[in-house]
Amino acid sequence: MGRLFLVELEGRAYRCRCCDSPLALAGDVVYRSFNCSHILGRAYLFNCVVNVSVGPREERLIMLSGRYTVADIFCCCCGQILGWKYLAAHEKDQKSVEGKFVLEGRRIAEDIAEEFDLDPHPSSSDLSS
Repeated sequence: MGRLFLVELEGRAYRCRCCDSPLALAGDVVYRSFNCSHILGRAYLFNCVVNVSVGPREERLIMLSGRYTVADIFCCCCGQILGWKYLAAHEKDQKSVEGKFVLEGRRIAEDIAEEFDLDPHPSSSDLSS
């Protein structure tokens, strides 16, 4: 097997809950309250994700919105199933999801580590130099 190279993301990101690999930037979330009949809890719709592998195409009935051609997506580091990618929508009013990704909330973690300037005000010793 070859060497695994992960794409690192700059800024607040969502990560694989199992291995902490970066998956998507918070700014790429299209919809945060996505619910589906075959997942538990919340899911997120993303424009773009990284560090995933795409499984085989399959036809799936998702919620009441219709039939889709989708492929499950997996963490390329640990192999955990994360959600799916919409490859094709069969209903014209659902075409906007084509090419987008769904990540299940229970399988990802939001990166809360942000850079903070802990001393935004110069101290008196800084001013005297």
